[in-house]
Amino acid sequence: MKRILLLLIAIVTGAQATCPAWAPARAEREIAQLTTQIARWNDDYWRQGVSEVSDGVYDQLSARLGQWRRCFGYDERGESTPPILASGVRHPVAHTGVHKLADARAVNQWMAGQRDLWVQPKVDGVAVTLVYRQGRLQQAISRGDGLKGEDWTEKVRHIPAIPQNVSGRLSESVIQGEIFVQRDGHIQKQMGGMNARAKVAGALMRQRESKTLANLGIFIWAWPDGPKEMEERLALLSQAGFPLAQRYSQKVARLEEVARWRERWFSSPLPFVTDGVVIRSANEPEGKHWLPTQGSWVAAWKYEPVSQVAEVKGVSFTVGRTGKIAVVAQLLPVTLDDKQVRRVNIGSVGRWQTLDIAAGDQVLISLAGQGIPRIDRVVWRGTQRTKPVPPVQKYHALTCFYATPGCEEQFMARLEWLGSKAVFDIDGLGRAGWQTLHQAHPFAHLFSWLTLTPEQLQSTPGLSPSRAAQLWHRFDLVRQQPFKRWVMAFGLPLNQAALDALADHRWEEIAARDEKGWQDLPGMGNKRAKLMVEAVHHPDISRLTQWLASQKIPGF
Repeated sequence: MKRILLLLIAIVTGAQATCPAWAPARAEREIAQLTTQIARWNDDYWRQGVSEVSDGVYDQLSARLGQWRRCFGYDERGESTPPILASGVRHPVAHTGVHKLADARAVNQWMAGQRDLWVQPKVDGVAVTLVYRQGRLQQAISRGDGLKGEDWTEKVRHIPAIPQNVSGRLSESVIQGEIFVQRDGHIQKQMGGMNARAKVAGALMRQRESKTLANLGIFIWAWPDGPKEMEERLALLSQAGFPLAQRYSQKVARLEEVARWRERWFSSPLPFVTDGVVIRSANEPEGKHWLPTQGSWVAAWKYEPVSQVAEVKGVSFTVGRTGKIAVVAQLLPVTLDDKQVRRVNIGSVGRWQTLDIAAGDQVLISLAGQGIPRIDRVVWRGTQRTKPVPPVQKYHALTCFYATPGCEEQFMARLEWLGSKAVFDIDGLGRAGWQTLHQAHPFAHLFSWLTLTPEQLQSTPGLSPSRAAQLWHRFDLVRQQPFKRWVMAFGLPLNQAALDALADHRWEEIAARDEKGWQDLPGMGNKRAKLMVEAVHHPDISRLTQWLASQKIPGF
């Protein structure tokens, strides 16, 4: 049920999104451009079964377009309708498609008006009509525009999973289903979509026979004018050589049951890729009444996307501890898993320039290892793009040990590093805490905070008496930290293996090492050894080591 709650939060967050602060002329341009792009994606999808963007990106950008249209008083539009094909083979029974339900609440409301409900996995592949006459497969037609499609009969004859001959009630029948790439134990939660639809469409549209055809399967999800009872329908399909629908169809009556199967199929091994579940009523109209986008008896509840489309509010630059410039994208807030994401580190200036990101762009973000948000790519660029000029690269690993003008960001990054678990582990003192202390008691250099008295900490705005006492205690403990921690505090170019092997216990020993002395340590090549000698003898570091000696810090 946690997933349902998170989905509801995401939908509510999206619904409350503010309107862009655009002049009418710009709004017209942005809406027209995105409308054209979505129409082009829609055309590719319906005609060819493929698109250059995922369903998740398409759905989210379509929702974004709908929001813009509402914001600027344009007419409301429903779900995209398929383009009309000028030529093609007519379906004996039209493909209706499925209406997508946004969240658990929408699913519950839809179910309230239906009866005899069943839930199935929403198999990710390419839709097809199979026509059997006198027990023999006569025709296979791609979905196309829902009324007409491409003739795929010859290709389908090379798919072993699709019976060429059937008997009984299926001898004279029209059935609809999803051709998919067969998978061995596919776990959607872990493996994602695998670009499944494009692989199927590519194999079926290729002029020559593809080896992929032998690895395709079929999931039948509709038998227009078939048996009224779903149990009989599924049993006859299974007997005829279409077993998957019976194996993966479950009768349901309540939202909780649908949610349970949805979560189970999301987390369990399946023979196909899925992107949600389909809920359908066995109470269907006659096939002659089926029309594209009009399938009121069937709906889809898709899985939460593993990535989200977010709008870039602005681009800023930060200087890190080593002097490297990092680019940060400020985002309109989006919910990803259970995290609200407002900013994402793009990386270096070079990567930012390669991605070509500006305010107003729509970017696809996902969570990398340890739940850190990342930008995967730009999915939409606005018509009006202004990018800031990056700062001149004048900082490096030996700048900003002192709080001199222009050093604010690198100096704060160095303080943040000191407080981290890797160095002094000063609990709860992040960048904001260091800024509070630095603002109240301006630091001259990286270790000035060591001289703060209990009285000074108690008088610091924003610090409670108990927190001030805790901080003084932590600062006092820092004085007793092992010598190697102090070596790390300078941020020297010393790898972990070399630090572990370092036997020096006093700074004089560190300063006495030449390049060869550093090269004797594991992982210290010529370049790193040279950098170490340069760093150890840098004037700012030399002055700081003398200051630490005056403070009676062990090892100095």
